[in-house]
Order: sequence, then structure tokens, then C-alpha cells
Amino acid sequence: MPEDSNQLRVRLVTPERILFEHDANAVELPSKSGYFEVLYGHAPLMAELGAGDVRIHTGAGIESTSPDTTLYNVSWGFVEVLGDRVTILANDALKPEEIDVPRAQQQLDRGNKLWSEAGESEDAYTNALRVISEAEAKIAAAAEKH
Repeated sequence: MPEDSNQLRVRLVTPERILFEHDANAVELPSKSGYFEVLYGHAPLMAELGAGDVRIHTGAGIESTSPDTTLYNVSWGFVEVLGDRVTILANDALKPEEIDVPRAQQQLDRGNKLWSEAGESEDAYTNALRVISEAEAKIAAAAEKH
């Protein structure tokens, strides 16, 4: 890729498949501490992904509703950012239309039950929060497709 193109090479993979491998103008990512955006020339970093939406902007506009924006819901993983490249290694990633909303609602109910039964265990609360966050992100991404 020519260095003056100002395009990022973005690759999104899960253990099962490669979902995206193209050039993009920008990528929005959910980290454990909140969302961040990567543009060409970004400082190198490695971050842990949280549950949420990866938005890959391939066209001129970077609005989230732009037809040149590709959306994937991810649940945990890692991202490596280099100046001209973003590699997203997700535990699981789905397009909004692939999300099974009733199943995500069951996951949310299970997470809420785990939360109410956690008692004094910090690990149990952490696990319940992970399950709830993942389910809420799936439900929100599926609702956004409409």
C-alpha cells in the first residue's frame, strides 16, 4: 500500500473466520475503558476489547449511519494498532443481522440472575457484568440495524 494513501489496512478476525480485510479511513473500537477511534498515522498500541460495536468507515463520511460504514458487534478480544494497520482479534464478532435477539435477551436474563446471586464474590459480580455487557451490546447492535 502506498504510504501517501492515508488509508488503514483493517483486518477483523475471530477463531472461526475472517470477517473484514480491506482499507478504511477510520475505525471505532470498544476497549475495556471506553470507545476510541483510530485514523491513519495513529500511535502504535495494543488494547483489550470490550463488548460493543466496531465501526469501520470505508468512505468519505465517518457518520455512523453512512452507507460506507460497516458494523460488527464484538465480544472481547484484542486490537493491535500500527500507523497504517489495525488488526482486531475478537473472541466473537457478528454483523447486526446475524444476532439472535431472543438468545441475547436470554443471555441478559442469565446475567441479571448471576448478578443477583453473586453475594459477596467479586469474581461472580465481574462475570455477571461481562455477561450483561455482552448481551446489552448485542441487543443494541441488532436494534440499530432497523
